[in-house]
This record gives sequence, C-alpha cells and structure tokens, in this order.
Amino acid sequence: MPKYVIEREIPGAGKLTGEQLKGISQTSCGVLSKMGSQIQWLQSYVTGDKIYCVYIAPNEDMVREHAKQGGFPANSVSEVVAIIDPTTAE
Repeated sequence: MPKYVIEREIPGAGKLTGEQLKGISQTSCGVLSKMGSQIQWLQSYVTGDKIYCVYIAPNEDMVREHAKQGGFPANSVSEVVAIIDPTTAE
C-alpha cells in the first residue's frame, strides 16, 4: 500500500498546546474510523508553522478526503517512492 507525506500549513502549529494537539488527533482518528481500514495514520511532526503527517492509503484521493472530512489543510500530498536511513549507506 502506498505511503504519503502530507504537508499541512498551520500558522503557529508549534505553539499548539498538548490539549489542542490531542483534539486534532481525536478528530483525525474519528474520521479515519469512519473511512475504514484502508487508510492509516502513522505519525506526524509538528514544526513552527506546519505539520507533516505520514499516512498509508490506497491513493492520494483518499488522503485528501480525510483532510476534507477532518477540516485539515492538505497543502501538499506526496507519495513516498523510497525510504532511506543510515543503514542505506552500508
């Protein structure tokens, strides 16, 4: 199943409280539950003004539908074509 990285532009994202991040996560999980098991949220990285999310889904349309239903921006959705890490150098 393809993996996607979603860039979400959210001004002040890095200043969101733990409670606010919990609420966003709960909203996301609720939408995922309704959408079924074909789409899965792996993790997200919160930076100053953006959140980068990693999802597994059959296609980009499903990722964008999740964003639409959850009220989240999806400024960029990119399919991961390869994963590298320090062991790749060995």
